Amino acid sequence: MIINTAIIIATLLPLETPGKSPRTEEGTLFTKYRLLGLTMVMAIVTVIAIAACSPAEPQVVEVTRVVTEQVEVEKEVEKVVTEEVEVTRVVTEEVVKEVEKEVEVEKVVTEQVEVTRVVEVMAPEGPKEPIIFGDLNWSSALLQNRIAQYIVEKGYGYPTDVKFGATLPLFQGLKNGDTHVTMEIWLPNQDEAWNAAREEGAVLSVGQSLGKDWQSAFVIPAYLQEQYPDLDSVDDLKDQQYKDLFTTAESGDKARLVSCIIGWACETVNAAQISGYGLDDHVHIVNPGDGAALNADLYGAYEREEPWLGYQWGTNDPALKLDLVRLEEPAYSDECWFTTKACAYEDATILIAVNPDLPGRAPDVVEMLRHWDFNINIYKAVVRWQGDNPDANVNATALWWLNNNADIWGGWVTDEAAEGIQAALSAGEEADGWPTE
Repeated sequence: MIINTAIIIATLLPLETPGKSPRTEEGTLFTKYRLLGLTMVMAIVTVIAIAACSPAEPQVVEVTRVVTEQVEVEKEVEKVVTEEVEVTRVVTEEVVKEVEKEVEVEKVVTEQVEVTRVVEVMAPEGPKEPIIFGDLNWSSALLQNRIAQYIVEKGYGYPTDVKFGATLPLFQGLKNGDTHVTMEIWLPNQDEAWNAAREEGAVLSVGQSLGKDWQSAFVIPAYLQEQYPDLDSVDDLKDQQYKDLFTTAESGDKARLVSCIIGWACETVNAAQISGYGLDDHVHIVNPGDGAALNADLYGAYEREEPWLGYQWGTNDPALKLDLVRLEEPAYSDECWFTTKACAYEDATILIAVNPDLPGRAPDVVEMLRHWDFNINIYKAVVRWQGDNPDANVNATALWWLNNNADIWGGWVTDEAAEGIQAALSAGEEADGWPTE
């Protein structure tokens, strides 16, 4: 109906303007405008017609709107994604920066550890508490204590003292804080106790003294083996002819073996070795009361060129002075040592140990002990001097060594400490904490 109406309206419109000829230029223009107007009217009418005949919600318009929204949403999504990418990039850069910072912090920590060792030589202000040394009852340990005491007193200004005793009770004292320094911890003799104490944090190793050393419970004089060259193994002690060489009224029909000092870790170890070798029925064990008694027993037999069988170690005085031979034993192994002990000692590692509280109150002393290097070759020279000076006790020996070896101990101490030590030596001073003998 609307279309018909539009046609009628279009028909009624005049084709020519009154008074003007259609052939004229004005007429032509007028006709063109009339046709253009007619076309516009027809378009408007057509749209109205379509609107009237279409559903209530025009689909074309709706689709156009949805598409537009989707495009806009996609643009928004693209923008968000772009922003997320930017954020990711920024975060990545921040992570890299953080990692770089962490690396730099790690470097600083590492450098601080190195610096800490330098700072440790600075002793805390205030009165200095005494440092107590465990005075183990054998020559090398006693001498090292006297030298260390002198350095600690005259070089660093700490009072010193000693507690005399055997290996096991003094090790317990070190753990408890009754003593603060032990100059000789012998491993593997003390492996079990040492490892347990370290796990507890009850002891701290700061270096080595003497270095590697041998030990054995089956040592004989060289002159005896020259007489009996086939006596060269622990198994030979089961042979009656060799066993008889060492029998005494005390030992009966068993070979007398002078073993480890009472209270030392090797007392238990040597007994286990003898059982492990199946020598319980062939060997009678004698345990001396101290190192001096052990050495005197060997020196007496050696002077008389009598048979002697017993315990020695490489840094003990007789081992450094006399010609001794170790009987052959099965080679050391961990499996053997931690079960039957039917094998030779492993060469000993000799440590310097301190109570864990000492570094906090005497870091300069601990730093000195870290540089300590009183090795076996140095000690051999001491033993030779003692042989030429039998009246010199351990205190006199320490003074002799300090006076004649500044080039050695000077490498362990600071320049300031060295000056103090040298001044005290020049004045003939002794350490206040040395026990009188």
